[in-house]
Amino acid sequence: MRKNTKLAAGFASITALALGLTACGTSSDPASAEAGAGSADKALVVAASPTPHADILNFVKDNLAAKEGLKLEVKEFTDYVLPNTATQSGQVDANFFQHKPYLDDFNKKNKTTIVPVVNVHLEPLGLYSKGLKSVKDIKAGQTIAVPNDTTNEGRALHLLAENGLITLKDGVGTDAKLSDITDKKGLEFKELEAATVPRALNDVDAAVINGNYAIEAKLSPQKDALVLEKAEGNPYANFLAVKEGDEKDARVQKLAKLLNSPEVKKYIEDTYKGSVIPAFGAVK
Repeated sequence: MRKNTKLAAGFASITALALGLTACGTSSDPASAEAGAGSADKALVVAASPTPHADILNFVKDNLAAKEGLKLEVKEFTDYVLPNTATQSGQVDANFFQHKPYLDDFNKKNKTTIVPVVNVHLEPLGLYSKGLKSVKDIKAGQTIAVPNDTTNEGRALHLLAENGLITLKDGVGTDAKLSDITDKKGLEFKELEAATVPRALNDVDAAVINGNYAIEAKLSPQKDALVLEKAEGNPYANFLAVKEGDEKDARVQKLAKLLNSPEVKKYIEDTYKGSVIPAFGAVK
């Protein structure tokens, strides 16, 4: 098991206390401003999912950060909750793991004030199976696993609907849920935490898996997915995020610039070969 699971457990034990303390002072408070005034020389601590987020950040750390005078520290997390709570409480300075629909839902439910800084990449969501070779092989009576968080479940259901496996209510948005299915076409569904879905592949007929977790499970979205999200017009770009008020931190601005650099775009394209797609301009 990765050492980051121990890190996540440690943060979990103090998150509730830290979040309670944030109610007493925000980044706009004089005390917070004074604390941030001397932060330019401190390492920018970024919480990230291991793949591809931490990999991209470590590429920046090892190859680009020194030239910009940026000290960068990357802390890996394996879930979709602690990176935001740790950012909100100030345990880390920023995070890199999520897309806008997920963040909007998280902020609403948790009364957090995390904001996007810059888009970096897209991880296409895909439908995978150990035993089936084509989406046409999926039949009534079979079971499909889907992520259980609001936005990724909605994203998964739209992928299934676009490929004729289910029918959704007219006009349902990114927060679609199982109750919004008007025709399951005989299929059964198993809702699981996103990180655990790949491990369920042996227990279900097919599973909708987030791109980063597919890569961690040694699955190739381009080669192994029965169907894959389209990149064009996709609202699920992953971005660097901070607590509201920290967007102008000089260290954050330096990292944002580097994450949208030609070097990072080339790294993403060369490393992931279509499994992860840059969400910014062309290399010059």
